[in-house]
Amino acid sequence: MKKNIIAMNASIMIGLGSILAAPSAYAESLSDLQQKKESIQEKRSGVESNISDTEKKIDNLHDKQLTAEEQIAAIEAKIAESTKKIDAKNAEITQTKKEIEALKEEIKVLKERIAKRNEVLKERARSFQETGGDVNYLEVLFGSSSFGDLIDRVGAVATIAEADRDILKQHELDKKDLEEKQTAVEKKLASLEVAKAELLEIQKQQKQQKQEKAALVKKLKQQTKKHEDEKMGLEEEKANLAAQETAIKSAINLEQNRLAELEAARKKAAAEAKKRAEQAAAQAASQAASQAAESKKQSSSSGASAKSSSSSPSPSSSSSQSSSNVSQVPAVSSGTFTRPSAGYVSSTMGERWNKQHAGIDIAASGTVPVVAAADGVVSRSYFSSTYGNVIFVTHSISGQQWTTVYAHLSSRQASTGSVVAKGQQIGIMGNTGHSYGQHLHFELHKGAWNYSKSNAVNPLNYIPN
Repeated sequence: MKKNIIAMNASIMIGLGSILAAPSAYAESLSDLQQKKESIQEKRSGVESNISDTEKKIDNLHDKQLTAEEQIAAIEAKIAESTKKIDAKNAEITQTKKEIEALKEEIKVLKERIAKRNEVLKERARSFQETGGDVNYLEVLFGSSSFGDLIDRVGAVATIAEADRDILKQHELDKKDLEEKQTAVEKKLASLEVAKAELLEIQKQQKQQKQEKAALVKKLKQQTKKHEDEKMGLEEEKANLAAQETAIKSAINLEQNRLAELEAARKKAAAEAKKRAEQAAAQAASQAASQAAESKKQSSSSGASAKSSSSSPSPSSSSSQSSSNVSQVPAVSSGTFTRPSAGYVSSTMGERWNKQHAGIDIAASGTVPVVAAADGVVSRSYFSSTYGNVIFVTHSISGQQWTTVYAHLSSRQASTGSVVAKGQQIGIMGNTGHSYGQHLHFELHKGAWNYSKSNAVNPLNYIPN
């Protein structure tokens, strides 16, 4: 037990030494910071230009979409108009077909009437042929009572013959007229059918145009959605660049007293580490004393009392259980970056769920403190729909800008613009934002954070395992 306490004290001293050691990274000049600020401003200007270009593209797509939708409305109006015309043509065709049927009936009746009269005339002609024509004439002559009567009878026969010829002629004229009407109506019907077919073809083309315009509108909406997503990403990048610029400005303004603040932060982190270490050492000592007392008590007590004591928990065990839900902060390493929290790496950097996972996930249960991986300035501390509670810290180490990201926190203990020391607690591990289970999503960027995360590097190559 004494060996364990000695080893623990040794690790505490190493951790405190790492916290209190002032790196030379913060000896950079104001000109370096100014150059970084100008670089960020240039990047921000470029992002703003890209946002402006994207907005123009979105506006252009909206205009095209509006034009296409107006064209669809115009085509729909034309389709409605052509439908009315087709309905009108259908009505005319129906009426014309009725007229044709009526004319057919009239022609049929007339033909029957002509046929009957033809039979009568044929009968007369047959009778005339059988008598040779003279009998009738002699009958007319000898049947007359006087010469005047004869003349009257001859005139009547001539009149009858002429009437028969007129009837035949009129029937033929009526028949011809009806046939001409039928032909005209049939031509009209054919013309209406042609017009209807043309209207149907026009309507088919109009419907095809409507489908094409609808497909265009769908495509334009997809392109608009793509550009709007790009714009959101660019605006996020712009906000982060603005925050980084503010952080750099703050660093320039506070350069004279930053070392003092940083020293105070280191002392605070060291005090926190020392306090945690003392608590751990006291707990270990208490457990050792309790175990020794328990062992002594068991050796001198009876079997019954030994049974009783074994069935009841000792103060040290209950103390251990009550504190087991709070994870210890990892010892601050001597490297450039220290491990940000206790726990195991549940997901590494790389391809995941058909997307690029730009950092690592460290998972643990209970209350798990999250610390700054290196000295720096908090560039952003806010709630994101994807990251949840997240803290961005900007670091300047040996002239190189770094950015660390601590996401899905249950709570944040460092605000935007505050100076943090390596190993200083800045939050508690959580499960906020787009997260499935309690863990810390930790990103390390060699340079500024951007939407595409092109500066992301594998944290496992920089922090202790």
